Amino acid sequence: MPKHGTPLPKYVLDSVARTKIAIKGPITTPVGSGFRSVNVALRKEFDLFANLRPCLYMEGVKTPIPNVDLVVVRENTEDLYAGVEHMVGKDAAESIKIITRFGTERIARFAFQYASTHGRKKVTIVHKANIMKCTDGLFLDVSREVGKGFPNIECEDRIVDNMCMQLVQKPELYDVLLCPNLYGDIISDLCAGLIGGLGVAPGANYGKDIAIFEAIHGSAPKYKGLNKVNPTAVILSAVLMLEHLGEARAAERVAKAVRQVIAEKKKVTYDLGGTAGTSQYADEVIRVMEKA
Repeated sequence: MPKHGTPLPKYVLDSVARTKIAIKGPITTPVGSGFRSVNVALRKEFDLFANLRPCLYMEGVKTPIPNVDLVVVRENTEDLYAGVEHMVGKDAAESIKIITRFGTERIARFAFQYASTHGRKKVTIVHKANIMKCTDGLFLDVSREVGKGFPNIECEDRIVDNMCMQLVQKPELYDVLLCPNLYGDIISDLCAGLIGGLGVAPGANYGKDIAIFEAIHGSAPKYKGLNKVNPTAVILSAVLMLEHLGEARAAERVAKAVRQVIAEKKKVTYDLGGTAGTSQYADEVIRVMEKA
């Protein structure tokens, strides 16, 4: 930032545009002022319309509910996160919720295609169409239309507040969750909580021909340089990247090593119940891969 005057210099954008792929670490976004979210800027720059957040239980991670296996598909460019907001005088603020047929069709198609190619059985459309009849109503109607083109995938819908309760009580009933931007952001954190927290939750952003992979958690500046934080979410995001590149064997090798290290609990970070530092944990994952 001090060197380039921006957290997102042009050479970075040029590199992503050239290679069509990137993996990034968490970046702090100032609250209320300062530069705009780098995540949002990247999604806008490369039209990364689909955000994928798998939430899969791993043995050895303390969780409220075992055996959770969910995938949140979140629309990434519209809704209240479009950033169309302004002050109305000094004492009021207005934000505009934008949902389009085009945006909904492509995220719904992504969700159903993902379900079909990954052996998933059901897509649940998440909405608040009972209240926001135009915006969420359009999202629901268009998603249902797209779902008709995938007869092998069950299609249902849930109102977002009920969806949150259902996920806490009986997540085993759900598979792929198709969400507008805001609900997807919130629900993916809830689902991460079901599998042990943001430290083990990977993420990916897909556009037409560019993909960027990242952990879904934010940054932790207070731990900078302490060799303390859990790298699992970033490593598993790299697994998603390998899968995207067609390196399925390598992806499974890394994922299997992570699962083994966590299950053994010998060299894991503090949040996973261990005393290892970031580098020691990563070294153990590498050792298990080399041994396999």
